Amino acid sequence: MAVGIRKTTFDEFFDNRNALIYKYQKGDLSKKEFIEEHYYFITRLNLKPFQRIDSFEKGVYNYQYFNAVAKYNTLRLRDKKLIEKHPDLIREIENKVKYNYHKKDESIIKLLRYLDFENIEAYYIKSKSEYLNNKLIEIVLLDYDNTIFHTINIGIVDELEREGVFEDVRKRSKIDNYVNKKY
Repeated sequence: MAVGIRKTTFDEFFDNRNALIYKYQKGDLSKKEFIEEHYYFITRLNLKPFQRIDSFEKGVYNYQYFNAVAKYNTLRLRDKKLIEKHPDLIREIENKVKYNYHKKDESIIKLLRYLDFENIEAYYIKSKSEYLNNKLIEIVLLDYDNTIFHTINIGIVDELEREGVFEDVRKRSKIDNYVNKKY
């Protein structure tokens, strides 16, 4: 880095995100390890989600923040020792997962509105999961590298249709090896 140029928090966030994606694609991280590393990094950043989405960076950060917290807590729900010893905590974690997926979806729609739904494509993806099949949609921001969102929120589908950017087809995900990998 050149002298006098300071890395912003967003630079650090996007650099780390891209490094984790690269390590996952190379096979150096499992999906579980990717989720854990991403969660640990976001918590170390100590940057809370933004109330207003007035930039691409803030929108992606919020999506990633809420998605990371939801996925990490989903991992915790699979911990048999935790389930046996702390059933009350399990209910709290389940509520945290629901809350964070809800906030993730809010982040998606706020960012799409900020971007005026321009240069976006959205469609259902082929899923190996019985539950997610014909529900999970992929939203690709064509102007930005590695910017793909996923949701099952029907309200978002409705808004994407109204904006003319949702294609009612099933396609293979652009990140199929991640999306269809169990963790």
